[in-house]
Amino acid sequence: MTTTHAGPKARAVLGELWHERLGGFAVSNDHTPHLRSALEWLCRAQDATDSAGFARGYSLVRHEQFGIRGWQAAYPETTGYIIPTLFLAAHHLAWPELAVRAIRAAQWEIEVQLPSGAVQGGVTGEPPTPAIFNTGQVMFGWLAAYHVTKSEEFATATRRAADYLVSALDEDGVWRKGNSMFADRRATNYNARTAWALAEAGALFAEPRYTNGARRALLQVARQQHDNGWLPACCLTDPSEPLLHTLAYAVRGLVEGGRVLGDSALVAAGAAAAGAIAERVDDRGTLPGRLTSTWGSAAKWRCLTGEAQMANVWMRLEAITGERAWTRHVPRMLHALKATQSRDAGDPGIRGGIKGSSPLTGWYGRFEVLNWATKFFADALMRDEKRGDYATDRCGVLA
Repeated sequence: MTTTHAGPKARAVLGELWHERLGGFAVSNDHTPHLRSALEWLCRAQDATDSAGFARGYSLVRHEQFGIRGWQAAYPETTGYIIPTLFLAAHHLAWPELAVRAIRAAQWEIEVQLPSGAVQGGVTGEPPTPAIFNTGQVMFGWLAAYHVTKSEEFATATRRAADYLVSALDEDGVWRKGNSMFADRRATNYNARTAWALAEAGALFAEPRYTNGARRALLQVARQQHDNGWLPACCLTDPSEPLLHTLAYAVRGLVEGGRVLGDSALVAAGAAAAGAIAERVDDRGTLPGRLTSTWGSAAKWRCLTGEAQMANVWMRLEAITGERAWTRHVPRMLHALKATQSRDAGDPGIRGGIKGSSPLTGWYGRFEVLNWATKFFADALMRDEKRGDYATDRCGVLA
C-alpha cells in the first residue's frame, strides 16, 4: 500500500477548511492585530503585481477563469477604492508607507485610464473595454489622492472620468452604455455607488453637470425601490436573488450620494434597505450571501465582502443620522468576520486576507482571498475604532 501526503497547497486549503469546522480562527478583542494583518496582506497584494495596482485576489486552488493558483493580475476597479483605505490607515496607525503606496496606486490608475476617461473592466491583461462602475470606483481613489496631495494630476483624471460618466448617462438616469462586459448588464442598480462618486466630484469642483447627473441616477434607483425597502436589478449574475455585496453597493450609494446632495429622501431610501438587511442578522452576527425580494435567505453561505460593507453602512448611518441603534449588530458582525481571518497562515497569500465566502466552498469567490473583501474589512475596523469622530473619517467617507 502506498501512502501519499498532501502537498503544501493542499494542506493550506485543508487547514482553512478545518478551522472553519472548528468555528474559525482566534479573535482578538483589540481590532489592531486584525487591521494590521489585513493591511499587510494588501501590501503583499500590491507587491505581487508588476505595477502599482493591487492583485485582484489570491486563489487557493487553480482559478477557473484565470487558470492559475496564487496571486492574480492587478485590478483597476478595486485598486481605486483601496487607495482611500490606505490613506486613512496611514493616519490611523501612523504608518506613512501606506500613503506612499496609495499615491503610487493613484498614479498607476492614471497610466491605465482609457482615452475616453473611462476605466476598464476586469483585470489588466484582459480586453480594455470601458466599465461605468469601475470608473466610479477609481474616482474615489483619485478624489482621496487629490484631497491628500492637492496634485492637479488627480483632479484632471477625476474630471476626465466624470465627463465620461455624464456623457454615457441616459436622460432618465440609467447607464445603459458602457457597463462591464463581465457582469449582467440588465441589473446595474449597484451603479448608485458610481453616482455617489459623481456627486463627490460635483461637490469638489462645483460642477452642476456632475451633480445633476448623480441626482438623476440616484433618483432612478430610488424610484424602483419596493415598499419593503427592496432594491431590484442589483446583481452581477442573478437579479432575482442578488449578492449581499452588490446590494450593499447600492445601499451605500444611496446613503452617501444623498448625503452629498443634501437629499434626505435618498438617504432614507438607502436607510430603508439597510434597516431591512439588519433584520436578517442572526445570533452569530452573520448574513446570508444572497437575499430574495422579501429579504429571505437565498444562500447557505456568507458573503464576507457584503457583511463588511454592511457594517460600514450601518456605522455611516449612525454618523449621518445620529441614531445609535444603527450599529447594534456591528460588534457581533465584526467578531464573526475576524473569526474568518487567518492571521498565522504559512501561506502569505492567505495570511491576513479576507475570503470571498464562508465556508471557503461558498459560491462567491470560492477558494479565493479577495482584495475588496480585505479592504472593506479594514475600513470597518478603523471606522469602529473612530465611531462618532466624523472629522477623522473624512478619507474613509470616500472608501
